[in-house]
Amino acid sequence: MASLEEKRHTLAHLLAAAIAERYPHAKPTIGPAVDNGFYYDFDFAGGRPVKETDLPQIEEAMRDVLSSWTNMSGTEVSEKDARDRYTGNPYKLELIDGIVAAAEPITLYTAGNFTDLCRGGHSENPAHDIKPDSFVLERIAGAYWRGDESKPMLTRIYGLAFETKEELDAYRTQIEEAKKRDHKKLGKELDLFVFSELVGPGLPLFTPKGTMVRDMLDDFVQELRKPHGYQKVEIPHITKKELYETSGHWDKFKDDLFRIKTREGHEFAMKPMNCPHHTQIYARKQWSYRELPQRYSNTTACYRDEQSGELSGLSRVRAFSQDDAHVFCRMQDVKSESLKVWDVIHTFYPTFGFDLKVRLSTHDPEHMENYLGEIEVWDKAVGMLSELVDEKGVEVMDGVGEAAFYGPKLDFMAQDSLGRQWQVATIQLDMNQPERFDLTCINEEGQKERIVMIHAAIMGSIERFLSILIEHTAGNFPVWLSPVQARVIPVSDAHAEYAQSIVDGFVSQGIRAEADLANESLGKKIRAAKGEKIPYLLVVGDAEVEAKTVSVESREEKIGVMSVEDFTLRIVKEITDRS
Repeated sequence: MASLEEKRHTLAHLLAAAIAERYPHAKPTIGPAVDNGFYYDFDFAGGRPVKETDLPQIEEAMRDVLSSWTNMSGTEVSEKDARDRYTGNPYKLELIDGIVAAAEPITLYTAGNFTDLCRGGHSENPAHDIKPDSFVLERIAGAYWRGDESKPMLTRIYGLAFETKEELDAYRTQIEEAKKRDHKKLGKELDLFVFSELVGPGLPLFTPKGTMVRDMLDDFVQELRKPHGYQKVEIPHITKKELYETSGHWDKFKDDLFRIKTREGHEFAMKPMNCPHHTQIYARKQWSYRELPQRYSNTTACYRDEQSGELSGLSRVRAFSQDDAHVFCRMQDVKSESLKVWDVIHTFYPTFGFDLKVRLSTHDPEHMENYLGEIEVWDKAVGMLSELVDEKGVEVMDGVGEAAFYGPKLDFMAQDSLGRQWQVATIQLDMNQPERFDLTCINEEGQKERIVMIHAAIMGSIERFLSILIEHTAGNFPVWLSPVQARVIPVSDAHAEYAQSIVDGFVSQGIRAEADLANESLGKKIRAAKGEKIPYLLVVGDAEVEAKTVSVESREEKIGVMSVEDFTLRIVKEITDRS
């Protein structure tokens, strides 16, 4: 039986076959399997293009063809035979050029009456392996040939594919729910952030409400760090390029940097990360081993020149803030310091209902050219992180090749309410930057000893974490994090004074509350409050004024009539407990 990836790859060929049948002028290019399905890129120039409305018919054509694909097999052919077959298709000819240059065999795969240039990895009996109702054509998009903007724009047709119809339906339901929870949509509706064409793409502007949420998240992280001895530092947003040349970031990331030329001809860069700056704070003096560890905490903005097509709401931006921290310590302290970071992470994320898994992200020994430092140093660092995981007694996912270029790391993977996994916090062990910046301490023997650096971001990018949190909660932030925690709604103007007195009392208790005194109907006010996802609505009318009570409704249910004092105790406890 073919694997799911092989089935998805086969379906890409099946799509190309259906297109060839209905659009003989279309030039096929490439069609791989991808997460959740497959796609194929076509050049429809010189004939009728495909439209979204055509997809159901193309999908049915795929099912008709599938029944005849009882065998799919590959044949190695000569360069001449391959070029003869694809005369008139410059895309396939370019692929053949690449295969020849790499001295690889040229193979053609055939099923039914359709043959395509491909390396392989398919179902051998598609008609048997692939259920006709397990796939669907999803959408059409534009894509440059080989992702190069200087090359022709192609038409990309995406398909979804799973083992069964039930899995496909479940995924499509999840996608529809994800659309409702899209942070770009909810961020605007909840008035959290905005993008301005005058400011530029990928540069979010946070409103008072959005800024409040950001600050509360960062305050929570700093509160968790404080018992472990972290000290705040501050750094500039630009640096001479020599800092990044020394750290190794310049060679690795110079094309991703915003670069600045001064009037005097010096070259600076907007900082894409903070760790090299922090090394220079440590390097300001010679430290004794008795003064270590040094723990620096710094929430600050970073900047990266991301491609326009890669930008996406708060998930991928050009300006982002990191709740960054770096620990400068001796090798013997790595485990204890990493465990402190681990404890912060495992307090922070469960507060929001995230389940965490851990991935040990290591170097790829076959491609050490992608990393700084010697393989012996890497192996030692990986061993230390492995000991940490063993001590915690947790299973880890294998992440070979997923390390940062300067050191291995523990990546914490959070599963959200839709079952999606996100890489969030990291603990990164860095033995290379201390070497490159010659960071040391004086040990018990009075000798200089090389130290180790631990990178410890909890949220990482606050913007990206906020995008995940908005979609995880569908914008229903927990009470402690909600910009407005309670709204008091008077039934009529006669009850406005009582409503305002309740709000004044709440504010004096540190509760973020407001009264809706607009000249609107009660129903409209309630709908507005629910649309803003305010945790508690308190309606007051004649009965409430007389009895000094409130009629309470949460986002989930109608709670009923309570005294103002009892409601105050309830909400203050939720805020204090971060429940």
